[in-house]
Amino acid sequence: MCHKIHILGAAGAGTTTLGKALAERLKVVYFDSDDFFWQQTPEPFTVARLRDERTRLLQEQSAGLEGWVLSGSVCGWGDAMIPQFTQVVFLRVDPPVRLHRLQLREQQRYGDRILEGGSRHENSVAFLAWAARYDDGNHSLRSLRRHESWLKPLSCPVIRLDATHHSVEALVNQLMPLLSPSAAK
Repeated sequence: MCHKIHILGAAGAGTTTLGKALAERLKVVYFDSDDFFWQQTPEPFTVARLRDERTRLLQEQSAGLEGWVLSGSVCGWGDAMIPQFTQVVFLRVDPPVRLHRLQLREQQRYGDRILEGGSRHENSVAFLAWAARYDDGNHSLRSLRRHESWLKPLSCPVIRLDATHHSVEALVNQLMPLLSPSAAK
């Protein structure tokens, strides 16, 4: 079966980790929406690409592929991909767990640069504050409310998973039977 799966959720929900593992299990190409959203710059995640360029790059790279997994959120810029989705996976994680994961990720990526006085301190503080607003935020930012509104009109199956206390392997094992053609009925 041809799988073209989009995995989305809040920052820190584990969409990248699950996406890579699922793509490996399905033996399909993996894409991360951040690679299309952000320009490659010396200071990562600081310069966004124009909306049309993001969409064009994603469409070009996925064209002709029988299957792929796309993680992250394309909500608000990648709607041209919606007709291709065979399934959408929406990951939820309890906010304290998610925010702890993000703090650890910031430390792993940037080390002492996120400490007060460091070159990434302001970026890190702003990013973590933005991520903390996900559950209560409005439609103007990447939020639960915006994701729920975006999911509602989709015609493909939407699979909801709580990833708070589950390993990546357990999530992949939970997903596999839900991706079969008979599961869509």
